[in-house]
Amino acid sequence: MSKSAPHFTCHGCGASVDIARAFPFSCPNAGPANDDIDHVLVPAGSIDGIDAGNEPDPFIRYRTLLSSYRLGRWLGLPDDAWTDVVGSLEERLLAADGRVFRRTPMSRQPDLAAALASKPQLWVKDETGNVAGSHKGRHLFGVMLYLRVLEVAAHPSAEMLRKRRLAIASCGNAALAAAAVACAAEWPLDAFIPADANPSIARKLKQLGVTLHVCERLPGEMGDPCMRAFRRAAHDGAIPFSVQGPDNGLAIEGAHTLALEMSEGFAAANVPDAIYIQVGGGALASAIAQGFAIAKRIGLLPKMPKLMLVQTAGCAPVARAWKRLAGTSLGDAVRHRSRFMWPWGQTPSSAASGILDDETYDWWEAVKGVRETGGEVIVADEATIVRARNLGKTHTTIRASATGTAGLAGLMTAGAAGESAAVIFSGSDQYGP
Repeated sequence: MSKSAPHFTCHGCGASVDIARAFPFSCPNAGPANDDIDHVLVPAGSIDGIDAGNEPDPFIRYRTLLSSYRLGRWLGLPDDAWTDVVGSLEERLLAADGRVFRRTPMSRQPDLAAALASKPQLWVKDETGNVAGSHKGRHLFGVMLYLRVLEVAAHPSAEMLRKRRLAIASCGNAALAAAAVACAAEWPLDAFIPADANPSIARKLKQLGVTLHVCERLPGEMGDPCMRAFRRAAHDGAIPFSVQGPDNGLAIEGAHTLALEMSEGFAAANVPDAIYIQVGGGALASAIAQGFAIAKRIGLLPKMPKLMLVQTAGCAPVARAWKRLAGTSLGDAVRHRSRFMWPWGQTPSSAASGILDDETYDWWEAVKGVRETGGEVIVADEATIVRARNLGKTHTTIRASATGTAGLAGLMTAGAAGESAAVIFSGSDQYGP
């Protein structure tokens, strides 16, 4: 049994949340009053190593690094109870999606590297065969495991949990993952989607029992109307089943598993000089930055690769923020969010539609990782976004969308000759190019 309940801390205001007493979703000090602080809850306290043998399920393999597992142990649940919670959810997940969480492939791709002008040594982590076709399920499974631990432990806060619906703003990979996990948990889900949502994705969401709410973007409107509607729903009592850290701190921790898997793979060979990560809302980049830092702290990763964030020219709010950060301390930036991060001024547009978030909600942890590793923020033009998708399909067996290969577009834009590099292909092309 753990000696104390896990805590989350707000990286903006320093508020501490005991997750046995309060939900670690949004910071308790975040609210309607605009104090201009970037409120996001992140895991706090000591972390343990792993002793997982050959366990292929990341949520069992890395359980000692997850707050929900440590909470269960503190509440008196035996280790086997965690395995049962994960296993029972995944049994129903298999019925809903045909897949469960297992370590995904990561390998050198010499043919793809040879097709690039810089000809780097290139690693590709393939998340297209993961639950719902992307890494997004990792974020949301992390949230669901917390809810299920509360229920299994018969915690007082679980008594009314099932009265609250889940909510997400998305009609892409995140919505598909949320739908699969919610279906497995037999929990009703509301998805707030744009008017131009992919019809085939909308149909799939309905098949999985999701209630859709179409949000129109009005002329001249700044920011994402889907996010506004989602946040209103959360304010009114819905559980924020979001991949974004400001709305649910647990979501970022769930995707630490991806960084930990990659760290183990690198440790068995050579750590690449840099990793190029596609950025929309920023949850993936935040999770990779935090996860690599954890891996290095526990001796799983010998050194940190440079963190290279990649956005499309059609929507690049974190690139804009990165330029404004020159000469500014991160401590000052976290207390003055509006100087660095605000909605993109034009209607976002790109073939990489999954990274067209009006704001990079998880921007601060991502740029912190960039600064600490000596990385950079890169904007890829549309021609390179499309070419990266085509090269990925031509020179690998991975069928990723333009969103999924946008990290490769960043590598192509940077032209880092002689560097070894890693990218993450996440988001299959099942529902479009």
